[in-house]
Amino acid sequence: MAAQKINEGLEHLAKAEKYLKTGFLKWKPDYDSAASEYGKAAVAFKNAKQFEQAKDACLREAAAHENNRALFHAAKAYEQAGMMLKEMQKLPEAVQLIEKASTMYLENGTPDTAAMALERAGKLIENVDPEKAVQLYQQTANVFENEERLRQAVELLGKASRLLVRGRRFDEAALSIQKEKNIYKEIENYPTCYKKTIAQVLVHLHRNDYVAAERCVRESYSIPGFNGSEDCAALEQLLEGYDQQDQDQVCEVCSSPLFKYMDNDYAKLGLTLVVPGGGVKKKAAASPQPTPAGAPAAEEEEDEYAGGLC
Repeated sequence: MAAQKINEGLEHLAKAEKYLKTGFLKWKPDYDSAASEYGKAAVAFKNAKQFEQAKDACLREAAAHENNRALFHAAKAYEQAGMMLKEMQKLPEAVQLIEKASTMYLENGTPDTAAMALERAGKLIENVDPEKAVQLYQQTANVFENEERLRQAVELLGKASRLLVRGRRFDEAALSIQKEKNIYKEIENYPTCYKKTIAQVLVHLHRNDYVAAERCVRESYSIPGFNGSEDCAALEQLLEGYDQQDQDQVCEVCSSPLFKYMDNDYAKLGLTLVVPGGGVKKKAAASPQPTPAGAPAAEEEEDEYAGGLC
């Protein structure tokens, strides 16, 4: 079966080459017919699991479409070549071709298709090169934003933000989450703004920037419904605990369902948050009063509060 498909692919390649030849009575290559044959060859090689040959056929098909000024079809062929490279586990090279396809889709005036291609590329490379995936998701978000498709844009920004947090690139993550929050505010999705404020605060505290975290909460008071929400109350309690170096209070807030059931990357930030100094703040003890030696009542009282009142 595989041998039959390979022979079929080779036949289509031979036909394509004939269409490209010129002669005394044929002055111009037939790029359209050649592209069609290269496409058929690619399918045959793919079915035979000869991905290298399938990739080469796709690239020839793309070149033929380019010569015919059929940008959309050329982009499709480059994207298919990228998918053949994916089958060969050559992911960086695959992403390169899909990016090229995306650029051609934009030139052709089909931004939606360009955005979908970039998102696919991001998913391909996410586990291998998260930094590249972040860039691709941000590019995709920009394309959607330019088309005023804000819900799709903010979804891609969210993917980028989570990858940045996972890579502990907190400075960039803080900016990315702020951009998400601005878009959610613009589309009047206020409850999600509250969640993004929690994410921002956690990121800033992991940056050891209490001032920025406090500013996030303060600025969020202008978002309708935030002041008085459980999100606001929890954040105020978190900041108070962090400021007073009360690890118990911080852990209590970060272990609450409000924090635990956030996206996994942000929930982890909460569970690993340590206050400056990393200790538990004890309530200030009253000044010790001199007592007669051997007074049992005083010893009992001291034992009762020996562990502090946290």
